[in-house]
This record gives sequence, C-alpha cells and structure tokens, in this order.
Amino acid sequence: MIPVPLPLAFRRLMIGAALAIAALTVMTPSAGAQTVVVVNGDPVTQFDVEQRAKLIQISTQKTPTRNEVIEELINEKLKIQLLKRFMIDGIDKDVDTAYVNMARRMRATPKDFTENLEKQGLKTETLKSRIKADLIWGQIIRGRYQSSFQFSDKDVATRLASKNRDDANVVGYDYTLRPILFVVPRGSPPAAFEARAKEAETLRARFQNCEEGIALARGIRFVAVRPQVVKGSAELPTALRDVLTKTELGRLTAPETTQQGVEVYALCGKRQSENAPAKKEVRDEMYTEVFESHSKKFLKELRDQAMIEYR
Repeated sequence: MIPVPLPLAFRRLMIGAALAIAALTVMTPSAGAQTVVVVNGDPVTQFDVEQRAKLIQISTQKTPTRNEVIEELINEKLKIQLLKRFMIDGIDKDVDTAYVNMARRMRATPKDFTENLEKQGLKTETLKSRIKADLIWGQIIRGRYQSSFQFSDKDVATRLASKNRDDANVVGYDYTLRPILFVVPRGSPPAAFEARAKEAETLRARFQNCEEGIALARGIRFVAVRPQVVKGSAELPTALRDVLTKTELGRLTAPETTQQGVEVYALCGKRQSENAPAKKEVRDEMYTEVFESHSKKFLKELRDQAMIEYR
C-alpha cells in the first residue's frame, strides 16, 4: 500500500506503537489504583505511570525517569481537559479513525491490533488517550496561532536556498494510480502469496496501458481493481518516489505483499506539480518549528494556571 503522510506527532506515535507491540513485556497493575498526581481534579495512577514508562522506553530506546513520565502524563491531562474550554466536534470519531489507520499501517485489522496490545499488557485506552491528546492539541494550536502557519513561496525558497540541497530544483509530479489487489484469504500459507505474486507478474508483463490493462485485471479471479487515487511525489517516501519514477506510464509497479494479498499499482497518469519534494520537506520543517514553539508557550501557560497536586 502507498501510505498517506501524517503529521509528525502521529508518525512518532505509530513508530512507538509498532515497537511496543513487538517488544512490550506483560505488565501487572500492582497497586495500580494508587494516585500519584491529581491534575485539576483528574487523577493519574501508578498503573498509568507504569504503562507510559514502558511505552516510552520501547519507542525511544531510552529509560525515562519516573518524574519524566509523570510530567508527560500531566501534560496529556491538561491537553484533554481543553475539551471543557473549546468545542471540538467528532473528536472520539477522529480518535477511532486514527486508531484504525495505525492498525492498517502495521498491516493488521483493528481487532488484531487490539488483541496484540492486550496480549502485551498495554491497554487500548492508554494508546487512545495519547492519540486524543495529540488530536486536541494539534487542532487548538493550529487554530489559536493560525496566522503563524502561513508560509509564502518566498519564505520557502529562501529557506531552501540556505540549505544548498542537491535536489532543490527537482521537479515534483502528481501520479494517478489504480491499485490492483490479488486477494489472498486470511490465514493462507506463504505458498498462496507466492502463487498470487506470480499471477501479478504475469499481468504486469501483459499490461501495456491502463484502458486495456484494467479490463485484463478485472477478468482475473479474485482480483479487486480499486478506484483511482492521485498522489503527489512530495507526499511519498523516497523509496516509493523512486519506484514510480522508474515505472513507465501505463504500466504496473512490482508486486507488493500486503495483509490482504498481493498488490500492484497501475500508473495511469503523471503530470508536473509545483509542490516538489524538497519544497514540501522545507515547508514541513518550518511548520514543525512554529508548532513546537507555540506548543511550548501555551503548555507553560496551562501548567501555570493548573491545580497540580503531587501525592
């Protein structure tokens, strides 16, 4: 699957969750109900601290101090409490959507993702709480300091020129793609995926243009031709950009194994775009700098106003 880029906070979150599932050890909430700090009336328990500490350790490969964990959980409480001051519609739905997308990026169904978390001793509520805090915080910072996030083309060009990047003048493209999935039933052995990959390679050899090739694909049993999508080269990871750069117009990309089966992409359109990869990276960098600056100031303001009682 070609992934859709997410904000920096979510990319970090997904990496942390993936590592946590791979390596978390089972934890027992001994004395978990013990309150260690109260934030504007909301308690943070010892079990909350234990879970967050382990997640931080696995996702960053660093062992946080107990105080660092508690301070992070205090900040999270303050962010979620902003719902009492600001109207943010559909936040729980957005959390669920982000959770589902996280599972997909790990090539798991939401059910499997949840079961994996539970098997490793990590409550889904812990992860969803962090997602919720990030969503709330992102919306409020962007709304509160909206004008600060407006970067002109001149600003971007100046920053780009200062970096002396070799790819500063690389042209961007918008790609029109048709995903084609060779379905493999869940639980099938590796041989089933290998067989479908061979079918995909056969189609790839015969696929000369999208109009006739899509019809060929639809004639193959258990093949799903999905609606077309348009992806800008600036949105894609370098590896995927390279794949599409080397793929001729009207041809298929190499087969890729996914949870649902074997997938290829038909390159049905390609047009030049002003949003070149280097420009987007610089714009994202500028956005992150401004976001983190305002985030730090507003969080300090919230903490100064809060009633925080350490136990």
